[in-house]
Amino acid sequence: MTTAERMNQKDPDDKVSPEQVRRGRRTALLLFAIGFGPMIFATIMYYTGWLNPSGHSNNGELIQPPAPLGEMQLQGANGNPLTDRFGPDIPDAEWMMVVVSDTCAADCEKLLYLTRQVNIALGKNANRVNRSAWLGAVPDDLSARWNDEYSSMERLSIRDGGNPKWPADVNPDQQPRVLLVDPFGNVIMHYGTEHTGKDILKDLKHLLKLSQIG
Repeated sequence: MTTAERMNQKDPDDKVSPEQVRRGRRTALLLFAIGFGPMIFATIMYYTGWLNPSGHSNNGELIQPPAPLGEMQLQGANGNPLTDRFGPDIPDAEWMMVVVSDTCAADCEKLLYLTRQVNIALGKNANRVNRSAWLGAVPDDLSARWNDEYSSMERLSIRDGGNPKWPADVNPDQQPRVLLVDPFGNVIMHYGTEHTGKDILKDLKHLLKLSQIG
């Protein structure tokens, strides 16, 4: 038997020691911290203003605590749960603006337009933010214009038998809102027609600057 063969041959009595197990766990935790620590740290800083002399000033309505997207029971155009696209194990997870409205009248279309313009204004970061909409009813006029004006906005639906639980102060039956979803699948802020495109754009630019993922 050659020296190389003896080195590669594993003694069946060899066992992984407790110290090796602990070392492996420490390595895994370190890798997680390197990959996702900056995002978590940035989120804490943004919400609390910690270590920020001027504090923080978000324009949207904060949702505290953030609402899990899964509670909204939304699915994509392909019929798969929207939550499948988010989470720390999804390498290409994006931020998302979701317009929600039971009936898409003039105020709803205003938000569709604002999110489209905000996405354009993001420039090189536009591909980090996706747009979608859950609309219970769409007027014929908007349906006729949809492919020309909002073709890049995915239409979502409620999962069969789903009973969506919307975040606090969000009621699509009464007024349309824009939900801002982070790459982990949490709804962190919402906007309405009282906000401008500049309000949304400012918040997104700040978050994208702080975020290391999405």
